[in-house]
Parts: sequence; C-alpha cells; structure tokens
Amino acid sequence: MSIVPSAVAPSSEPAGDAPRRPARTRTRTWLPWLVVFCYLAGAIAVTGRLWADPASLAQAGDPADVDLFAWFMHYDAAAVAHGNLPALLTTAMNAPRGINLMWNTSVLLPGMVLTPVTLLAGPQVSLTVMLALGIAGSAAACFWVLRRWGASLGAAALGGAVYGFSPAIVNSGIGHYHLEFAVLPPLIIDAALRIVTGRGDPLRTGLWLGLLAAAQFFTGEELLADTALTGLVLVAVVAARGPRRRVKAKGVVLGLATGAAAALVICARPLWVQLYGPLTQHNNPAGPDPFTNRPAFFVEPPGNLLFHTAGSAASAAAYSRGLPEYLGYLGWPLLVVLTAAAIRFWRDPRIRAAGVTWAVLEILSLGGGTMSDGWLRYPGVLLPFHYLQGAPLFSQALPDRLSILADGAAGAVLAFSLDRARSAVLASRGRPPQAPPAQRVLAWSRAVPGAVAIVAVLPLVPLPYQPAPVTGVPAGWQATFARLRLPPAARVLVVPLGSGRRPQALRWQADTGEPRLMIGGYFIGPNQAGQQMIYRRGPTTTAAQYLDGLWNGPPQAGSLPPGLLRGDLAYWRPAAVVAVTSPASRLGHYLLALLGPPDEEIGGVLAWRRPARSGAWHLWPSAHPHARLVTSGHR
Repeated sequence: MSIVPSAVAPSSEPAGDAPRRPARTRTRTWLPWLVVFCYLAGAIAVTGRLWADPASLAQAGDPADVDLFAWFMHYDAAAVAHGNLPALLTTAMNAPRGINLMWNTSVLLPGMVLTPVTLLAGPQVSLTVMLALGIAGSAAACFWVLRRWGASLGAAALGGAVYGFSPAIVNSGIGHYHLEFAVLPPLIIDAALRIVTGRGDPLRTGLWLGLLAAAQFFTGEELLADTALTGLVLVAVVAARGPRRRVKAKGVVLGLATGAAAALVICARPLWVQLYGPLTQHNNPAGPDPFTNRPAFFVEPPGNLLFHTAGSAASAAAYSRGLPEYLGYLGWPLLVVLTAAAIRFWRDPRIRAAGVTWAVLEILSLGGGTMSDGWLRYPGVLLPFHYLQGAPLFSQALPDRLSILADGAAGAVLAFSLDRARSAVLASRGRPPQAPPAQRVLAWSRAVPGAVAIVAVLPLVPLPYQPAPVTGVPAGWQATFARLRLPPAARVLVVPLGSGRRPQALRWQADTGEPRLMIGGYFIGPNQAGQQMIYRRGPTTTAAQYLDGLWNGPPQAGSLPPGLLRGDLAYWRPAAVVAVTSPASRLGHYLLALLGPPDEEIGGVLAWRRPARSGAWHLWPSAHPHARLVTSGHR
C-alpha cells in the first residue's frame, strides 16, 4: 500500500491542470461501514464453497502448504491452551533435531488469536476464517488509509477492492496464508508516512508504528520486509519532490526511533532465537529460487478469474510454480488506465508517488535473472533486482511476492486519479447550463471517470476457491495411540513420513495432537553447511525415502538392506513406529519382515513399540553415513 500525505496533496499544488476540489459535505457515518460490509460479503463469496464444510474442505491447489499451516494453527492453539506462548524451538516436528519456528511461516499471532476457533472447531476452520478475514481486512485497511489521505468514499472503496481482491492476494490464499493476510502493510506505511511528513504526534505515532511492525513480524516476516522496501521507495519519491511544508527533523527522528524501539522490545528475543539460537541458518549463496513474475503474467488472466480465456487459463496453469505464485496479473485495461492517469495527473504528488512506487515494485518483481518469455528475452543485468539479490534479506526474497504491495500502490493510483478526473470534469464544464439536454450531457460526463475505473477493475473479479477435501484421520489412528500409551516425550516414526510431498501425517497430527513428537516434516531449516533450505521431501535418508516409496509410490527396485533402516532408527530413536497401511501391502510386508508382528493393529493402522526382542531397535550405537541427514528436500 502506498499513499502520499495530504501535506503534499493536490490542495497544496499551485493551480494548473485542475482547480481545487470544492469542500465535501460530511459523509454519513454508516457509509464506510457499508463498504466494509461489502468487502466482507465479497470475501465470503470467494471462500463460499469452503463454508459448506469448513472443517473438512480446503481450497484446492496447494494441499501440502494448507496441511502445514493447519499444523501451525494446532501447535499455536495447543500452547495457548496450556497457558504458554508457543515455543520458538520445538521437536514436535522433525524430532529429534526439531525446527526453529522463526525461520518458518508459523503465523504465530493469527494462530494465537484464533485459538478459541481452533480448539472448538479445528485448525482447518481457523484457516478458512483467516482466509476470509485476510481478503476483507486487507481491502478495509487500504480503504481506511486512502480515506485518511483524502480519497472520496467511492474512490477509496474501489482502491481498497483492487488491493484486497487482487490476484496477488487471492492467489496467495491458495496456500500461503502468511502472505494472503495482508491487513497490516497499509497501516504500517500510513504510520510511517505520518511520521516523516509531520502529520502525527511523534511518540504516539511511533509507538503505533512499532506495534504494527511487531504484529506483522509475528504474522509474516517476508511481508514485513516487502512493506519496509515499499515504504523506502515511497519516502524516497516524496523526498525527491521536496516537502511543501516544513517538517521538523527532530520529530521524524523521534517518531522513527520510538517505532524501532517499541518493535525491538517486543521482537528482541524471537530475533535472537532466529539469528543466533539453535538451528539458525544463513543465506544460500546461490541466491533465491526463480520465483519471479514474467511480463506475460501482467496481462494473461489465470483460470480462477471471472474473465479469462481457455488459452490464458492454460498458460497460467502451465506455470511450474503454480497459481499460488502467479501474482502479477492486473490486465490490459487497468494497466492502460493506471499509466494514463499517472501521466495525466503527474502534478498530483499522491498520484506521482504511488505511481512511481507501483512501477518500481512491478519491475523488481521480475527478479534479477535472465528470462525468456515467449518472444521476449531480457538479460538479468538490465533488471534492478539483479543488483539487490546478493544482499542480506534480498538473497532470500521471492521477488514475485512484491506484487502484493504493488497492487496496493495500483489501488492508490486508481483512487486518487478517479477523484482528480471527476474534479477535472466539473472544472471543464463550469456552471451547469439550464437546458435539460445539456444537463443530461453533464450528468453523463460526470459518470464517465467512474465507469472507466469500474471497467478497468472488472477483469480482477475472482471466482470462488475450488474446494478439495482435506485428508481424513485414518480409522484406528487415535485408538492406536491410546493403546500405545506413549510418554509425552516419545518420538514416533509415522509412515508415510510427514513431508511436503506426502503431508498426511502433518494433517493427522494437527487434527488429533498425535503423535506429540513426530520424526520428519515439511519446514524451513539449515542444511549441513548451515544454509537455508526448504525441506519438502522429509528425511533424506535412503531408508526414509524407501519407506515412503513403499507406502504410495512406484514399485521399488530391489529391497532395502535392513541395516540401513536400523541405522536410521539408531539416530531417530523412535518409541514407536506407526504405519497407515495393511499387512497385505508392500509396506506391510516389509515392516512385518523387519519388525515382526505389530503390537497393535486397529483399522488401517499398524503399530510397533520399541521392543527389546526385536533386532531392529536394540542396535542404538550403529548409524550409517546418511543417518544424520534428517532433514532435506526442496519445495
């Protein structure tokens, strides 16, 4: 979200391309609430198919990430239910090594706030609530900020809708809840701008800025970093123009320092855990994965928009990163309107600053690598991000996600331009003539800017999310753990191992709380060199991959030597092995031959305690060379 303060609003410009707008009458207090209600109704419509059974349905397209966020929701709620804050380091996943939640998209703040919903209705219901509130709340926050900086009610409502219902936010909602819940960025930028333009009390506004930044830190650090970058670009544009009023540097420094201090007090310990605690990690020298926009993404509508073609939908669906990363679309009509409006009303500092910020963010979203997009091919050295991607923070950034903030800037350009266009129409007409035909022409001309803006925005109208059933808890799962009677600190090897490719175990653990400590998982963590990696395949040991392949994969070539699995078990030290399979399956045959008859067989679940009689688990000192590569894989 990018707004420029009214200190440099059109009213402070010398008369030129448009006279000052006449004073507005006070808007009825209920109208803004009506706009917010419309946003909420729109969000309910987009998520409507999920509400048919919110505990069992999720949006289709990214089941692994949805199951992962369900796990985080359960983890956060379980901690709050026991009177604790969520631990920042846990072995509930990836035992015995564990994970560092500060390096993961753990949505700690939303998870804690939605604890009552999670405990009463389950983690998937909390995710659907967060999804709807993220869309409606993002639009409402942008609307409120636009109104604060002088946009009319209708223009601000349209600009807020561009942000909250943009493809960048709606597509992020397919699986990336930490990005879709983009409520706080407009408020953060609003507070920062009030400080640097002298529009707010430095102490109070600085404290508010610090609280907002801390809240975003515990919601999604990546979006906080993108918001900071957006704010820097916006402030640079404003500073380059020069202030129209005197701003005391002392107040600016005091306000920003207060905000930084407030945020640091709240975030100091989590930051230390992230940067200096266990399982810390550093930048990957190879740079970020190629999660970037392409020029075609801006104009080819994906299939989850109301207006699309079969060809554009097929092109978007063919993108290797999937719809959750197809974030750049705005469409030809809106691109033309935004460009024309920015040029026509360039003298308006709000439009100029928002327009430049929008253009800069969209260019940065193209990344910094050489790319071929159909007939268009361009080297990375021509792109600004090429020179940023080696720096701290940027080396881990995913450039395409800057589209979220870029769409906020686009909404600002549209809102302020719409108001200026209406004012220009009134100024060009002068006093309305008395003849009825001329009055009708004038009325129509007043409606033209609004009609153009609406037509430009129509291509962004999203279709409802397609629902998909979440993985149900296997019959016999909870009864098996009740009979095993494992102590709280007992590690369990579940087959299939919880991973990004087969995330079922994460979902079962999120829905039931069992097992309490699970070997494997889907998370961000350091590799052996301490570099950041996204672990999608779970454990990289040959044994773990072999077991997953037996569970639901192509027939295995040959048999895994028992010594390899025993070596892994010697490192994992599970108190039990629980396999969701039948004795007659390939996996069942293998485990029966290796571990003997199961101690429990209930429904579709086989379970073995660590028995003294079994040769599989008494060889604790042994470990093969791969045994300590417990975490690996790529998303």
